[in-house]
Formats: sequence, structure tokens, C-alpha cells
Amino acid sequence: MKAYIRLLRPAQWVKNLFLFLPLFFGHTLLQFDRVWPCLVAFVMFCLISSSIYILNDLRDVAYDRQHPKKCHRPIAAGLVSSRTAIVLHVVLLLLALSLGLFLPPGSHGALYIVMVYYVLNVAYCFGLKRISLLDVMIVAAGFVLRIMAGAEAACIAPSHWIVLMTFLLALFLALAKRRDDVLHYEQTREALRSNVAFYNREFLNSALTLVAAVTLVCYIMYTVDEQIMQRLGCRYVYMTTIFVLAGILRYMQLTLVEEKSWSPTRILLRDRFLQLCILLWFLSFAIIIYG
Repeated sequence: MKAYIRLLRPAQWVKNLFLFLPLFFGHTLLQFDRVWPCLVAFVMFCLISSSIYILNDLRDVAYDRQHPKKCHRPIAAGLVSSRTAIVLHVVLLLLALSLGLFLPPGSHGALYIVMVYYVLNVAYCFGLKRISLLDVMIVAAGFVLRIMAGAEAACIAPSHWIVLMTFLLALFLALAKRRDDVLHYEQTREALRSNVAFYNREFLNSALTLVAAVTLVCYIMYTVDEQIMQRLGCRYVYMTTIFVLAGILRYMQLTLVEEKSWSPTRILLRDRFLQLCILLWFLSFAIIIYG
């Protein structure tokens, strides 16, 4: 059972919490008729993302068996047979699509976005992940699709700010992860990804700095937007920039100084400073929006 749970990678489901951001910023977090479709869409994304992880492990099983760490993955280690993994992939896919039947008539757009997410990630698994820059762009696009799915489920029109900042933040995290892959390659000459030769430390350091700066500027522009301040009924939204800046600087410290950018999800679940920044950011907006 532990092998099957590891195969699904439930720790990665935390990424799907992005679905609830449109609900949160749309002043509808306390409306059950909006929350319910988002919960359905969240479960759909959890199932579909696990099916993608299984497909990826099936695709890379030969390579994983030669890798010192990835050889412990359930399929590569022989704990789960390839045939069983294929069946599980199909079952998860069908379950995810079937949940679309529980969405209200006006929220069916979330189902179509889930299908687009699946097709995009299948293409990623079967070749697009080998194309440098395009690989990180697709990862970032996956988070935007989560935002769009949450907005469709809750029947909320997402602002261009939330879409843009989600893409930039996800791109920042993906670039940090690629930097860790490059460091591993420099130290062991083992390529964790086939396109690692198209990245190097200097390029990724510059790219991380650029994307972090653009993300912060974009966020500041959001907080001082007159329409945003009027809609939120608060002229002090810009004060939340403190938590965003602290979070970005902490992640850059982990990446560039401590060189621990190997898993954004694991970092988020373990680093207390980042957790505090995110908690204070959410609390400040909860007070602004719902207080």
C-alpha cells in the first residue's frame, strides 16, 4: 500500500491549492455554492496529476532504474508492475473526468481545463520536457491552468494580475529547480534531465534574478492599482509586499546560498520561514477582504 501511495505522490497535491485563489480574492470563500465546485475541481486535479506522475514514471522507468535515487520509485524498484500502473493511470483519469458530472452547469469549463492540462502534460512527458526553456514554461502554464480551473468552477472572472503573477511565481520556482539539476550534474556528472546540458549556473542565476525582480514589480503594481484598492476597500494593500519580498528573498537564499532548491513542494512543507511569510500574507489579505 505504501508503494501505491508513493506512486500517487500525494505531497504534490499541495500545488492544486492554487485553484482556491480566485475564490479567495473573489470575496466568495464563504459561499458554499461557489466552494463546492472548487472542491470538486481540486479533487479532479489531484487525480489527474497523480495519473500524470504514473505516466511519467512508466515513460522513464528504464532511466530511473539506472539512477541512484529514482531507482527507489515504486515502478523502477519493481514494487508496482507496469501493467498495474497502466490500469491505475486509466482509472485515475476516468475518475477525474467523471467528477466533471458533479460540476454545476455554469462550471463545466473547469472540466475542459482539466482535459487541456492532461493533454499538455502528456505532451510534456513524451518529449516537450526535453526542450529547454519550454519545459519550465509548461510547468508554469500548469499553475495558470489551475487558477483558470478554479475561476471557472466558481464562476469568477480571474484578473490579469492573478494570472500573470501565478505564471511568474511558478516560473521562478521551476528555474530554481533546474538550477539544482545543474548543480547535481556538475558534482556527479549524472544528468537528472536530458536537457540539463542546455542550462548552466550563470544563466539560471541571471534568470532567477530577472524573474524574481519582474514578479516583485508586478506585485507592487497590483497593490497600488486604484481599481484594486477600490475593490478591496483598502489603501494599504501595498504593505503586504513585505511578506512577498521576504518570501522571495528566502527562496533565493535557499537556492543560491544553501543550494536546497531540489523540491519546491518539500521546501514549502519544511521551511518555517517561508511558511510564516505565506501565513502572514494570507492573514493580511483575509483581514483586508473579509474583515
